[in-house]
Amino acid sequence: MEQRVSLITLGVQDMATTAAFYERLGWTRVEAPDCVVAFDLIGQTLGLYPLEALAEEIGVAAGTLGRGAMTLGHNLRSNEEVEDLMQRAEAAGATVLKTPQETPWGGYHGYFADPEGTIWEVAYNPFSPLADDGAFCWNGFG
Repeated sequence: MEQRVSLITLGVQDMATTAAFYERLGWTRVEAPDCVVAFDLIGQTLGLYPLEALAEEIGVAAGTLGRGAMTLGHNLRSNEEVEDLMQRAEAAGATVLKTPQETPWGGYHGYFADPEGTIWEVAYNPFSPLADDGAFCWNGFG
């Protein structure tokens, strides 16, 4: 696994208020599906996602995520890389929460929890190809 975080997803209860907070900090939204608010960072993206929807996507009760719920996203270059990393994570002691699978939006992803419970999404997003150095940008580079 490359030493980087591509996408930080915060599970939030009030999308409008939370998005407005970051905008008040001077952050600018980038184009994203209606259910997501995204802010590109330097080499990463911060995503806001409804807490209930995040819990449903992972396959856990929203209460298990707690306040301030989030996932750390690690984007890769192909479905095969997602499969490989999920297998290596499980072998290293991770708990697989969602096996890799196609997404409704055309990508491929799975979720695992590290031994302390931090949730990682491992994903391939054909609409956001990585830069040669692995840097992530919500809508890709070029």
